This record gives sequence, C-alpha cells and structure tokens, in this order.
Amino acid sequence: MKPIYDLLLRELGSKHWWPADTPFEVVIGAVLTQQTRWENVERAINNLKDHGLIEADSLSKVKTEELEELIRCTGFYRQKALRLKNISKFFDENPDILRKPPGELREVLLSLNGVGEETADSIVLYAADKPKFVIDAYTKRICKCMGIEGNYGKLQSIFESSLLPDVPLYKEFHALIVEYGKQFCGKKRCTDCILVENGKM
Repeated sequence: MKPIYDLLLRELGSKHWWPADTPFEVVIGAVLTQQTRWENVERAINNLKDHGLIEADSLSKVKTEELEELIRCTGFYRQKALRLKNISKFFDENPDILRKPPGELREVLLSLNGVGEETADSIVLYAADKPKFVIDAYTKRICKCMGIEGNYGKLQSIFESSLLPDVPLYKEFHALIVEYGKQFCGKKRCTDCILVENGKM
C-alpha cells in the first residue's frame, strides 16, 4: 500500500483533510456527507455556524424543522436532521467519548442510529485522532479496478495490515484516494489511471 500512497502524494500533493475547527464539527460533517458532495456539506456547516449550532449542546436542542432547513442542501435532510439531533444528544451526554480506545469507540458509534461503518471510522480517525482506515465508495471502486474485491471489513483489513497504525498517514491516504477518485473515477478517466498502470495495491 505504501508505494500507492507515495504515488498519489506525488501526483496530487498533500490534502490536509479533514477541514474542521473542532472534533465535533468533524462528527457533524461525517453525518452530513452521506450521499452528497462535500461542497453541500460546507454550505450546511456554515449555516449551522451562522446560527450558533456547531456544538453538541445547542445542536441537540434546536427544533427539528429549523435544523432541516439549515441542512436541506445536503439532501435527505429530514433523515439527517434526526441523525444529527440523536448523535448530538449522545455527545452532549458523553463529552469524553472520543477518549475511548479506537475499537471500543467504533462499536459505540455503530450502535447509534444512522451511523454506519464509514461514518464511524471517519469519526474515529478524524475527530478522535485514532488509527482506523476509512473505506469509501472511491476506495472500493479503485480496489476493484486493480482486482481487489471484498466487503468493507476485508478492504479495511488489507489497508491496515499493510500500513503502520499511523494516524496522519491514514488521514492523508484516505484524502488522496477521495481526491483521485474525483479526478479520475468520477470523470471516467480510466485510460489515464496511474494506479492500474503502476501495479496493484
């Protein structure tokens, strides 16, 4: 995996992802980014900031209808509003949750309504700064093109077993995959793919 990381870093440069002022802002973004583009998430987060709703306490108490309007741009806004209120209430009642060991934290997050593996791992990695590799749609697509197939857990295991448990590296690698996916996979530039050309992960 490391040679692929190095190749992507040379091609794309460092991404310094995830953009957020606080760990809880990462949590909000992880929920809102489900099934939408990041540009829409940024708009929604700016709306929340403008209304003083970027912390767990205030977000958990806002009226659902108001929250829906503020995050409408992310799609599935009714569903996401309920998920945000639910996770905000949990974080407000458990302010030290991000201090838990990564495995335990992941299990707790997965027990929350609307939190799947990708969302949970994004929170573990980017909000808690703990080593857990995030597998998203672009990662699955790129792996498949290189002959590597499997469910979320299998792909995650492949990455984690071939890399040191390095939080900055995990963050950068995932960000590079997402950016590469946008530039190549999203635009169907398959004939220009430098990953398939340079070997398999």
